[in-house]
Amino acid sequence: MTDPSNSEAGHSPEASQGPVGGGMPRRETDEIHVAAGLSGLDDSDACAEQVCEQCVRQLGQNSADLALLSFSGVHVDAAERIASLVRQRLSPGCLIGVSAESVLGGETELERVSGISLLAARLPGVDLKPFTSEQFPRVDIEEDELTRELGEAIGAGPDFRGLLMMADPYSTPLVRLLPALNRAAHSAGVGQTPGQTPAPIIGGLASSARRAGENVLIVNDRLIDRGVVGVSFRGNLRLDTVVSQGCRGFGPTFLITKARGNIIMQLGGRPALEVAQEQIAELTDAERALLGGGLFIGRAVNEYKERFGRDDFLIRGVVNVDQKSGAIAVADLIKVGQTVRFHLRDARSASDDLALLLDAQKLQDRPAGAFLITCNGRGTRLFDRPHHDAFAVARAYDPGRAGEELAKGGTVIDPAGLVATAQGTPTSRTSTPRGSLVPLAGFFASGEIGPVGGQSYMHGHTACIALFRKP
Repeated sequence: MTDPSNSEAGHSPEASQGPVGGGMPRRETDEIHVAAGLSGLDDSDACAEQVCEQCVRQLGQNSADLALLSFSGVHVDAAERIASLVRQRLSPGCLIGVSAESVLGGETELERVSGISLLAARLPGVDLKPFTSEQFPRVDIEEDELTRELGEAIGAGPDFRGLLMMADPYSTPLVRLLPALNRAAHSAGVGQTPGQTPAPIIGGLASSARRAGENVLIVNDRLIDRGVVGVSFRGNLRLDTVVSQGCRGFGPTFLITKARGNIIMQLGGRPALEVAQEQIAELTDAERALLGGGLFIGRAVNEYKERFGRDDFLIRGVVNVDQKSGAIAVADLIKVGQTVRFHLRDARSASDDLALLLDAQKLQDRPAGAFLITCNGRGTRLFDRPHHDAFAVARAYDPGRAGEELAKGGTVIDPAGLVATAQGTPTSRTSTPRGSLVPLAGFFASGEIGPVGGQSYMHGHTACIALFRKP
């Protein structure tokens, strides 16, 4: 059995000698190769076999360094068999898995139905360190010692490129753990050069269970029901991130002049609720209707910026108001001197925000693949059409069909990219990337983890994307 506390997996000379049992031979190359598969079959074994076959067709048998596995609640009881099949077919040096309410792959989101999603990657020159929170020190020890021990547990070092983690929401103290992980990751040396992006922490919370002990996390051949599993990256990789919080601000920014804990008492020397009511009164009727989805506060992550854009605020919900005192309670710890702005969230804002962030990514080279962690409050619970986030990410680098193709009747269908449903009938949406699609897999989380302003935070109603690129 692989011990995640001391195993490091990556490209090795032995791994390039060729696969065991046939398939595409490995080539000596420094290129990153990513494959993705998705299946919606009810039978767990058949479902797992299908996603493995999709990835084997793209990578070759026994040829993955990393496998990221997501499976819906229907398949929780078969998680051990599913993980075993992935290890048998792809021989990943590192396998990380999570149970989720819904999964996604390619352009398709399988919401609240049977589904398994798999991202497999060949990462030459990259050292992978799987870990669990069993290796973490207590979070209540002295800060410097906690940072040092956490850094050792996650494999931080001068060539540290970031980490991807999955957590059980019922047993993980992320309020204290995430800041400590941020310090450990940033102390690794990445980000110390001017203009260099700090090593990111990205991930999500398991979402298949309604009670403690019913989620499943996987690290290599171990299944656990609590804590954190993850993998860190060192070496020949650039791990870029996109965090789409899906909100739009309204009104000016305000300085918090009186606060305690998570309660904002005054903004600019005036009762916070009075200020909020004035700003809401300035909204149009259509904008005020969006308040049914809640009122949000955006806290500036960098107080020293002269101008703030939409990605400069950490979005938190307003959870209560006190009419008597005029105070506002927010789902975050607040300090005097912080800059905030009121925000609204709706489907259009969420769609526009994701599109703008993906457009910015197009200024860089095309990623080899992507792993998407989106909130289970998004999907068809937010948007008026299915597959919104997956389609946007998978098609981000699509130049569009040529005019002669658009003029043809009918729909182009790629038989190799069809999703098998529980009834055995393929759908017309591709699950394995083809043509201009970015290979994509992922899951719907009960909370998303991703960086804003160089620090990683817990989010809600957010789409967080890890993009795998060569440096």
